[in-house]
Amino acid sequence: MTYYKFSGFSQRLTGSAPATAYSPQGLRSGLPAEPPTMTFATPTKMVSESGAMVEYLGVNKVPYFQRLFQTSDGVPVHLKRGVPDRLLYRTTMALTVGGALYCLVALYIAAQPRKTT
Repeated sequence: MTYYKFSGFSQRLTGSAPATAYSPQGLRSGLPAEPPTMTFATPTKMVSESGAMVEYLGVNKVPYFQRLFQTSDGVPVHLKRGVPDRLLYRTTMALTVGGALYCLVALYIAAQPRKTT
C-alpha cells in the first residue's frame, strides 16, 4: 500500500512512510484552556443562549415584493419598481452600447498599418 502526504515545499502530494502520512502537518496538539476574548463592544446573542430564534428587527418586506412582482400588468419584472429601475436599465444599456462602440473603434485603430517614416 502506498502512503502520501502533502509537501509544503513542492505543494504536491508525495510518497511517504505510514507513520509520516498519518500524523497531521502543521497542527498543534491540545486546545487553549480559555476561550478567546470577545472582539465586539457589545455581546451578541447566540441562538443557543436564548433557546429560540433570534428576532429580526426590521420590517418584513417579502409579502409586499411578492405582490408587486407577481402582478400581471404587462410590465417586465426588471422594470416593476418604476423610475429607479428604468434609470438603472437605461444607464446599463447606454454603457453597454458605448462600450461596444469603444471596442469597435479600438479594433479599427489597431487594424490600421503603422506608417513608417
